Amino acid sequence: MAKKFDVLVIGGGPGGYVAAIRAAQLGLSSACIEAQAYADPKGEVRLGGTCLNVGCIPSKALLQSSELFEQANHSFVMHGIGLDNVKIDVATMMRRKDNIVGQLTSGIRGLFKKNKVVLLPGHGKFVGRDEDYWQIEVAGASGSKIGSEIVEARHVIVATGSVPRHLPGIPVDNKVICDNAGALAFDAVPKRLGVIGAGVIGLELGSVWKRLGSEVTILEALPDFLAAADQAVAKEAWKVFTQRQGLNINLGVKIGKVSLGRRGTVTVEYEANDETYTLECDKLIVSVGRLPYTEGLGCDNVGLQLDERGRIAVDGQCRTNLENVWAVGDVVPGPMLAHKGMEEGVMVTELIAGQAGHIDYNTVPWVIYTHPEIAWVGKTEQQLKSEGVDYRIGQIPFAANGRALGQGDTTGFVKMLADAKTDRILGVHIIGNNASELVAEAVVAMDFGASSEDIARICHAHPTLSEAMHEAALAVDKRSLHF
Repeated sequence: MAKKFDVLVIGGGPGGYVAAIRAAQLGLSSACIEAQAYADPKGEVRLGGTCLNVGCIPSKALLQSSELFEQANHSFVMHGIGLDNVKIDVATMMRRKDNIVGQLTSGIRGLFKKNKVVLLPGHGKFVGRDEDYWQIEVAGASGSKIGSEIVEARHVIVATGSVPRHLPGIPVDNKVICDNAGALAFDAVPKRLGVIGAGVIGLELGSVWKRLGSEVTILEALPDFLAAADQAVAKEAWKVFTQRQGLNINLGVKIGKVSLGRRGTVTVEYEANDETYTLECDKLIVSVGRLPYTEGLGCDNVGLQLDERGRIAVDGQCRTNLENVWAVGDVVPGPMLAHKGMEEGVMVTELIAGQAGHIDYNTVPWVIYTHPEIAWVGKTEQQLKSEGVDYRIGQIPFAANGRALGQGDTTGFVKMLADAKTDRILGVHIIGNNASELVAEAVVAMDFGASSEDIARICHAHPTLSEAMHEAALAVDKRSLHF
């Protein structure tokens, strides 16, 4: 007899594992299907998806290591700390990164056990429906001795995530030509590193290896830098990355032939400004976005609808066109952000349990973990202009912040946008140290419909970086106190 569950999640990434855990917390019998083992030494499937295994978490571990190396070489001296012959041990750095990933993935397994979530190793595929239950085939995971079985569920949540988008004619081997996975596993610092794509992944990984000594060249197809960010933030970031940090970023590029040399090098031919150029590098990272992953899901078997971009079509509460089938995370429209997928997973399971699950997509924060960090929530100034919204601006540089001065880095600013009539906060944009943490206050404020005056009236601890948020709110009304 087939195993039966109230909720069956296909995919153990951020949206999937959170959905499975929340379903169990709500008293529903819950199971999660996951096929990927990634680099697990025992060959067991690993929960956490791309984010935890070859994305968000390992990249932040390397960013931290490389930032400390950069500080030891260039910033410690201002504190009176002198170091000679600072070296980087890439193997040790990578072991630290792997240990963090291992600790977190095993932690999710522990949470599954604690909450009585059943882990089903293998690849999930829709087979059909029998009365109130969807039938899902679970084929044995790679390297597993398990064959396949059919399990049944009243509700199915698809959380199959996304895969790196590769360019035609550029074979990714994750040794010389790499996507995000290969770029997180270099065994040495490449002398010359090429990066195709100046988005979040390209900038973060380019920053890691630049700090460690690589000569980094980034090729971007779009004519504008960080077009999704507020223009003031993008302008400041461009100045910092190119002039201060030495990243060589080329915009408006058309990639031509990519070839491997006999000595294991890579040659990239590209066009820019009607001129043809050649980039030679020791490693090449291809970071040109991600694609929703539905391969082998059996969508055609049950009529699960996809949109024109291959994403699973859903409504505002992540319902698909099929009764009791839901989809969350990177496989549905919207930003491919782990925290967005997690919130969708919670929303869906709470709706299944009869609660009022909800997510406000207007207040999903964005973060780029470069140095300085870039974070924002809500509308950019250019969006407000295009929509004809009358707004006011409050912008405060970290150069006016005592804590930033004490930390020795005053790069960047906080920019607040508020409705000119109602004073409601419409967007907050930050570039600077700990921007990823500071943006949380803006998210809370916007979720509760706060005005800039509300933030201006809140007492912020002194001295803290958060005072820049306070001053920016005051500046909306042209009454900043410390700038």
